[in-house]
Amino acid sequence: KRKLKRSFYILFSSFCHVGLVYMFNLIVGTGALTMPKAFARAGWVVSLALITFLGFMSYMTTTFVIEVMAAANAQLRWKRREQEEVDNSDSTSEYSDDDEVTCRGRSEPETRPILSVQRSGQADHFDIVERVEMGQMASMFFNKVGVNMFYICIIVYLYGDLAIYAAAVPISLMEVACGNHSCSAGSVKYNDTDPCWGSVTRKDAYRVFLSVFTVLLGPFTFFNAQKTKYLQILTSLMRWIAFTMMIILALIRIGKDHGAGHPPVASLSGVPNLFGVCVYSFMCQHSLPSLVTPISNKKRVGSLVLFDYILILGFYVLLSFTAIFCFDSALLYDMYTLNFTDNCDVLDIPVLRYFLGLFPVFTISTNFPIIAVTLRNNWKTLFHRDGGTYPWVVDRVVFPLITLVPPIVVAFCTHNLESLVGITGAYAGTGIQYIVPAFLVFYARRHLEPVMGRDAVNKHRSPFRHSFWVWFVLLWAAFCLMFVTANIILTDTKK
Repeated sequence: KRKLKRSFYILFSSFCHVGLVYMFNLIVGTGALTMPKAFARAGWVVSLALITFLGFMSYMTTTFVIEVMAAANAQLRWKRREQEEVDNSDSTSEYSDDDEVTCRGRSEPETRPILSVQRSGQADHFDIVERVEMGQMASMFFNKVGVNMFYICIIVYLYGDLAIYAAAVPISLMEVACGNHSCSAGSVKYNDTDPCWGSVTRKDAYRVFLSVFTVLLGPFTFFNAQKTKYLQILTSLMRWIAFTMMIILALIRIGKDHGAGHPPVASLSGVPNLFGVCVYSFMCQHSLPSLVTPISNKKRVGSLVLFDYILILGFYVLLSFTAIFCFDSALLYDMYTLNFTDNCDVLDIPVLRYFLGLFPVFTISTNFPIIAVTLRNNWKTLFHRDGGTYPWVVDRVVFPLITLVPPIVVAFCTHNLESLVGITGAYAGTGIQYIVPAFLVFYARRHLEPVMGRDAVNKHRSPFRHSFWVWFVLLWAAFCLMFVTANIILTDTKK
């Protein structure tokens, strides 16, 4: 009974944990709503196997990043302590002989075991107390070429993400406001020049909503993600309600024997497209420092992250399976919510249809500030990797503006971001989720090896400790890149 109560306590505490709520909101985005159509094309057995494997791989690289965060904190503490010892030695040295001793002392950090220092103090070197962004970790453990490649990858990915988010929200609002959610709207095609409100065209309405989106969410870029705590909790509840509604409505239709879906068991022609759709499905590695560091009690952070991944995987599978057996595969929309908003046979309550139509707005609006803050912090690290402070104007105005303005400008120019989504997800996304974490943990372990005692253990070390897993992740990344590239080539050939 005690073990059962403890298990329930861990589950309840993980559900209520703000950091895990942030992670759930960050991972489960609009990409989840494009999964049902991809599942239907690839076949339910292939899709189930692939999404489960993707979840496992993403969880593995997430544990890699958490381990590197602990290693980076240990490295910073060690250097800070050694610098204090050197300063103390310098303050007491008066002769050249003393200077010579000091020089010998400066070479000790590379060989002196960390464990000897840990035993003399109370604090654990591997406590994750100081937030170290991925850019700073790359600067600590990569060479110059590796650091530059990392920043190219992360900047392309995050700018692409923000541009997609900035366009998707006003598009959803435009579709609702311009009357595209009637029960007969499924067969109607609209152009950007069609009227929305009198002389106001749909394109004009889109830009109005984009301006409102920028005014409301843009200011969060000037602060920290923690400032959106209550907003994150509220929208997380909305997310659960929306997913639960769609799952229950699909189950009711299937239970009444009205299900029209007959998906194939396996269809290899749909696998490359499924890779493209799922590339965002478990993406959170780039924002882990902002999510994990504020957690006060990190003793069970590994269990909490695992529980979060299992919960998200369950939602993905349940949502997609109910969809592909409820609706005809040929009638599934790219955005799954549209199957409910234009079909009164499934949902005949207008308020709920509008709620589901606006669900992508809720999802993206809560992700946008976290992604923007992550990009802003990486810009800061890129231009000033050795620490220190910036002038107030640069820190509070310039960096937020260079983070916010480019994606908003792109969204104002176009909302057809198909090519940008492909490049961002296929290449930069694979790099951030697989390649960067694998190389980070590999070089972090090798970098700390000379200064760690044999008994010193990183308490946040990944369960996947063997180097085999690092190379396995890199091979998997190469495999993903080949499949996505093949998908792009095949798509262009068909056009």
